[in-house]
Amino acid sequence: FICEGVSLGEAVREQHGKDESVHRCRPPDVVVFPRCVEEVSALAKVCHKHRLPIIPFGTGTGLEGGVGAVKGGVCFSLRNMEQVLDLHPEDFDVTVEPGVTRKALNAYLRDTGLWFPVDPGADASLCGMAATSASGTNAVRYGTMRENVMNLEVVLADGSIVHTAGKGRRPRKTSAGYNLTNLFVGSEGTLGIITKTTLRLYGIPEAMVSAVCSFPSVQAAVDSTVQTLQAGVPIARIEFLDDVMIDACNRFSSLSYPVTPTLFLEFHGSEQSLQEQVKTAEDITQSNGGSDFQWARDTETRNRLWKARHDAWYAALALRPGCKAYSTDVCVPLSRLPQIIVETKEDLIENRLTGPIAGHVGDGNFHCLMVVDPNNPEEMHRVHLFTERLARISLVFLEDCRHPSSRSLLQG
Repeated sequence: FICEGVSLGEAVREQHGKDESVHRCRPPDVVVFPRCVEEVSALAKVCHKHRLPIIPFGTGTGLEGGVGAVKGGVCFSLRNMEQVLDLHPEDFDVTVEPGVTRKALNAYLRDTGLWFPVDPGADASLCGMAATSASGTNAVRYGTMRENVMNLEVVLADGSIVHTAGKGRRPRKTSAGYNLTNLFVGSEGTLGIITKTTLRLYGIPEAMVSAVCSFPSVQAAVDSTVQTLQAGVPIARIEFLDDVMIDACNRFSSLSYPVTPTLFLEFHGSEQSLQEQVKTAEDITQSNGGSDFQWARDTETRNRLWKARHDAWYAALALRPGCKAYSTDVCVPLSRLPQIIVETKEDLIENRLTGPIAGHVGDGNFHCLMVVDPNNPEEMHRVHLFTERLARISLVFLEDCRHPSSRSLLQG
């Protein structure tokens, strides 16, 4: 049954009750497809009157199960709101509706000399990225969504419409009044439905260079990261993959990198500045035992390299066909990153878990992509205990790990 943008069909409801995560499908009772903010508002008022749960849905590329309708309700699928509304190239900003994805926006901007750099890997919707405060491989240079959202149009639970920085405003500062924009960035659909977002844009760099470098240990790879940042190199991307993850990527993406801890790097700037950045980074990595430094300057080779990094989720899944993946996500001070990764790997081996590691090491952030059989309760239990230990030790590291030993905490 479909009528005027409303669907009760089982297939449609199941499509909107799951994302890319391990969590089972929790379909809503009904899916609606509004075409404008006025329709979103009117539908929200109906839901509010009848006390019906509301679940916003963008592209379904999330990894945390946030779109599951755990108590039923109404799913607001926003794919029909797909307009780029206001582009101000002279002010480096643009306003988009929730159906616009990051790739679609950058295709739209192709002839302007501008781009939007926040890149979580998936071709996610930009309003969904704002709702989840998405990060990604470019965060070390350009920041996360929290630093790049200037204004939001939000429909609240009662159907009222608010503009977090004022209707039509595009301020580059937030010093006047409450910073409502950052209240909603990262709220994950719990405070309202984002129907427009105004974003910062950046000039497309004159040149880009990517590189891959292998290391004898996790410590050497992370030391290179820290020293590169300390040297003032304005690196755009610096990603870490452990030996298990690089092996999975090799198999999945038909690569042939050494199966050791590896850094993927990218530099943006002018041709002259790139030469200086590359020389400094190469000297640092070599001083830490880095080898097999492979450079990629042409667009095709760079895109192939980063596609392999973005396909890490699917590469991990391919290690155990038929299984699902569950991603952990912790962030610690850079100085603690080698220790927590080494101890995490030991914990994975000791508890017979498959968890290749990939990380945005420029920010001290890493993920274990846990590949699990959701139909195996004993394995799922071991995964849950592992994630609890990992969260606990990361919190201790954030407090400087001054009192209890990190080792005893990880062991539980």
